[in-house]
Parts: sequence; structure tokens; C-alpha cells
Amino acid sequence: MTDQPDGAQGPYRVLARKYRPASFGDLIGQDALVRTLTNAIESGRLAQAYILTGVRGVGKTTTARIIARSLNCIGADGTGAATATPCGICANCVAIAGDRHVDVIEMDAASRTGIDDIRELIESVRYRPVQARKKVYIVDEVHMLSKQAFNGLLKTLEEPPEHVVFIFATTEIRKVPVTVLSRCQRFDLRRVEQGVLKSHFARVAEAEGVEAEDKALAAIARAADGSVRDGLSLLDQAIALGDGGVTQAQVREMLGLADRIQVLDLFEAVMRGRAPEALAILGDLHSAGADPAVVLQDLLELTHLVTKGKLAPATLESDEVPEAERVRGKAQAEVLALAALTRTWQILLKGLDEVRAAPSPLRAAEMVLIRLAYASELPNPADLVARLSHGGQAGGESPPPAPGEAGSEAGAKAVGQGPGPGPSGDGAPGKGAPRAALVARVTAPNQAAAPSIEQPASESRPASAPGDLAQVLALLRARRETILANHLAGDVHLVRFERGRIEVNPSARAPRNFAGDLSRVLQEATGERWVVTISQAQGEATLRDQAREAAEQDREALLRDPLVHAVMETFPGARLCDRPPSAPPAVADGPDGAPPDFDQGERSE
Repeated sequence: MTDQPDGAQGPYRVLARKYRPASFGDLIGQDALVRTLTNAIESGRLAQAYILTGVRGVGKTTTARIIARSLNCIGADGTGAATATPCGICANCVAIAGDRHVDVIEMDAASRTGIDDIRELIESVRYRPVQARKKVYIVDEVHMLSKQAFNGLLKTLEEPPEHVVFIFATTEIRKVPVTVLSRCQRFDLRRVEQGVLKSHFARVAEAEGVEAEDKALAAIARAADGSVRDGLSLLDQAIALGDGGVTQAQVREMLGLADRIQVLDLFEAVMRGRAPEALAILGDLHSAGADPAVVLQDLLELTHLVTKGKLAPATLESDEVPEAERVRGKAQAEVLALAALTRTWQILLKGLDEVRAAPSPLRAAEMVLIRLAYASELPNPADLVARLSHGGQAGGESPPPAPGEAGSEAGAKAVGQGPGPGPSGDGAPGKGAPRAALVARVTAPNQAAAPSIEQPASESRPASAPGDLAQVLALLRARRETILANHLAGDVHLVRFERGRIEVNPSARAPRNFAGDLSRVLQEATGERWVVTISQAQGEATLRDQAREAAEQDREALLRDPLVHAVMETFPGARLCDRPPSAPPAVADGPDGAPPDFDQGERSE
């Protein structure tokens, strides 16, 4: 378990160094790596270069040193061969453990990044080892090497002398050139699971003669985040704080953690919209030494646990989940909607960044909790859509008129009927009903053409399969597939349409997955299989262009109408305009009683 020779005495060594693994059997949480390297060493199938990657503190450099020992161990009698279980007492094992072996060269690429450093390394490669069986070069943080240094290493790395082995370690594998990766055997060291870490820390505490509570060790394992070295450093600190004993309260105070029961109370308070209670709990946690950012992290972790437990109930049955979180988390998963949980996750995730950047983390965390509490009262998006689709607007207002009602009697009233009668008998426009009728005639064609493209259709599911592209558009509007409907209306040229099969020529603005998405929605809506294919044929104009063309034809027909022609002559400079489809009732006649649909220039009395 330790790389310090038996019986060696000296100054105090921190736990992370004292209990550094000395053999493959001491490595924890890396079973696949241990099995592969053990088999390779025992069978003699050794690579000329290895690259070890993983997060900090999982054992990359330690593994490299164990490989160096295994390759150079000569046994207690000095005649042993390479072995996966180095003896730890021969001259080579002792020298490598003490970082003083002449043939095991460790290089920190973070401080020696240039081509000159690599050139020096390459020059020394051709010399045979002085004492060991293999000359081992361990390059830590290899991703820090410069581009020129990597290029200078490639040839030697591909065909090194038989007495040389390269071992690289890095936390940023993506920064290592692929030309280097292709010349190495790669091993990914995993984050060590919390349960494994907790057991390891318990063994270390027992070896040190320290009494440690299980919950304290579990808290340290959580804070270590898969890193053995970080966890041992925290355990070392906790032992010093407790003067020989490690308790949960001490660890919580040391790490600025929140009590898990209080975090559960806080979660339940915000999810029920009880903002004052939530703020009081946060104040108590802060007074006890909890960091507001850590409290939000705990809420995020709990939100994830409850959400995962809602979708996969077996998650909450795991022995690794504490009893309180298992029982209360299961109760929350049963009553909270998935939409509320995902909304809580997003608010907490954004709020955590705000707390870290805020001058007063506590106040920022309080604002996050207030936002969460009031967001819990918001209706479910699906319920809101259903309520609106059935005319249940807030405040008891009636739903807006249907798109096809433009130009009707109600529309004429909205434009405004003046109290005075118009000129009699000559058919010329006046301020009364004839003018309103004229406005209705002018605006009705354009508004009648718009709903098929711009206005949402009925919310109800169609009873039968669509018969043309316009009906497909209406179906998409009804199912709230707004983005897909907009692309269908403006970015797609129809080539062929038949039941169950649509052939289109989309423009460059249409998304790549348009055909697949449209096929999926049609199949879900109709229960039939629809095939949407892409064609290079020109096809028809888009639905939006067709609607505009129809509106323009109606406009030209109106300009040829005798009544409209008479209006244009009566009001020089007037022009024909589209009336907004939802003009407010308060808008009546314009200046001098003129309808607001006309822009007037100078006119004679």
C-alpha cells in the first residue's frame, strides 16, 4: 500500500505520498488497466510507448512508476526477470521508489516544453541503460510540449531502441497530436467511484490509528470527485483538524458543506413555493459555515437524483444512496412533474454561475431560491397550451377572432363607422357604412390568404391524412411544430404529393434533417407511414410565395374595381394598404373621419 521501504524512518510524509501504490495490486478502481498490463508483462508483449490519461489524482504517474519497477525488478536474489509483482526490496525497486534511479528519467513537460529539451532526450536514448534492464522515460503532462517538440519526438517514438520504453501521462488527451497517439498504447484511467474511495480511506484511517465516522469518509469521498490524491489530502486535513478523530461535523465545517437533511428540507421548500422557509433554511446553513455555492451544488445533485429516480426508480434503491435521500427522494419523484424538475435544473445551473460571480454569494443564492419558489407555481407548459387552446385566457378575456373573420361585420366596426351619412345616390365614398364596406372589401382578400401560411390552425388532431401540402402545413401548426411549419411554408418547393409519399426540393435555408422530421411528425399525427424524399427537380413555388402571389393578384383586381378607382381619383396621393388582422376596436376613423387603412396626401374639401 505504501512505497516507503519497511522500517524506514524520517520526517512526516503526507498521506497522498505515504500511501502511494507500489504495485499493481495496490491500485484501486483501475481493474481493466491492471489486468491488461499484468498480462502484457507476464507474456512479454510490451509496447515501446504508453500514454496514460485521466483526471488529476487517479494514478497516472504512479502507474508509470509501477511499470518502470515491473520492467526492471531483479528480485531479492538479483536474478529475477520482468514481473507484474515487483519485489520492492531489490536495488532497482528501491532506487525507483526514491526517484533516484539513473535509468528511469522523469520529465515535466509543463516546464520543459521546447524542441531543445526533446533534442536532449533523443540524444540520450541511444545509450544503453547503466544499471536497469530497460531505460524508461516518463513524461508528465505531455500535452504541454510544443508542436516542434512533438514533431522532433515522432521518429524516435516510432522506432526506439529495444532497451527504451516511453510512458506519457496527460490530463488533456485531446491536445496530444494524433501522430503521437497512433504510436502509443493508450490507457484511460477512470474516476474512482465514491464507494471504493470511502473503503480506501477507511483502510488508511485504520492504518493511521484514526477513528473516522462513515458519514465523514463518505463526505470526503464525494468532495474528492474521483481523485484518490485529492481525497487523501482532504483526509489528512480532517485528521489534523480533529486531532486524531474524524467526524461528520468536522468535515462539513472544513469543506463548507451543508447538512444533507437541511438540503432536503430546502429542496422541498422551494419545490412547494415556500420562499420564506427556504430563505430561513439557507440562512441557517450559511450561519453554520456552508458555502452558498456548495448549497446550490447540493441542490443540483439532489435534483438530478430525483429526476433520475423518476425515470429509473432503481436509482433510488442503490445502497450508495443515503437512507434519507432514498426515502425522501422517492417521495419527491412521485409527486414532482418532469417538466418542473428540468426547469429547476436549468434555474440552479444558471444560478450557480451567478453565485460564483456575485460580490455577495449569499444574496445571489437567495435570489436563486426566490426564483425557484415562484417558478414552482408556474403552470405546466402542456397545461398552459391546453388552456389557451380551449379559450381559457387569463382575465376571462374571450379568444381572438378566427383569422377568416377579417373583413366581416365585426371587422367593419373595428375600422370605424362614422355617425354621418355618406353622399346619397352617387356611389362615392363617404364617412359612414359605405366607407366601412369599402375597407372590408380592400382588406379581406389579403387577410383571407394569410391564415394558411402565417396563422396557426386548429389545435385538434386531423381525423384523416392530409391531401395536399397546405393541409400538411395546417397539421404542423395544429401540433405546434412551429419551426418545421415555417420551413415548410417558406423554404420547400413541392415536386410531388401523394398519400404516404411527399417529394420536395428544399432550399439551402431548410435544415438537413427536415425530411426525417417531417416524416416522423406525419407518422405520429396520422398513424400511417409517410416517406419524405429530397429531389433536385425545380418543383412548385413555396406556399408563402403562392400566398403572396394570390394576394398580389387580389390587389391588382381591387385596383381595377370601379369603386376603388373612384376613391383613388377622389383622394390624390392615396395608396392601397393591408389592414392588420387584429386592429384594436379603439382605432376608428383617422383624421377627418378617414379610415386608418389609407395614407392620405393633400385632398380638396
